[in-house]
Amino acid sequence: MASKDANEPRAYAGEGITVTYDAGRCLHAARCVGGLPEVFDSAGHPWIRPDGAAPERVAEVVRRCPSGALQYRLAAGPAAAEEGDRPTSVSRSPLGQLFLRGELSVTTPDGAVHRETRAVLCACGVSGNQPYCDHSGACGKE
Repeated sequence: MASKDANEPRAYAGEGITVTYDAGRCLHAARCVGGLPEVFDSAGHPWIRPDGAAPERVAEVVRRCPSGALQYRLAAGPAAAEEGDRPTSVSRSPLGQLFLRGELSVTTPDGAVHRETRAVLCACGVSGNQPYCDHSGACGKE
């Protein structure tokens, strides 16, 4: 069920959908828990139970995650992978974080390129998970 490397996203497989969770990118917006508590229960073990709702409903709630910490892949169908918004949008929070939605290509300091649909990027330069915001710097203190 979960990845062996603690730095890699954990995968939670269900019958019709697999949800992955990257704790290093989670900003605790709680759109998952508030949107579908029968699937996302922060007090439960495991905390993500993909079979708690229809796969399409789970995917809809995962897409609400602003940071991209939650991702999904449907087991079957033409829209198995998430597609980015068109046109791509960028907005800045009052504290400076950059919220991006769309077809993104994010390069990390080690040169790895990540295809994304949602991301919150650090604006203050203090994040330990550059270029993603991890709430460790001034731009993450809300």
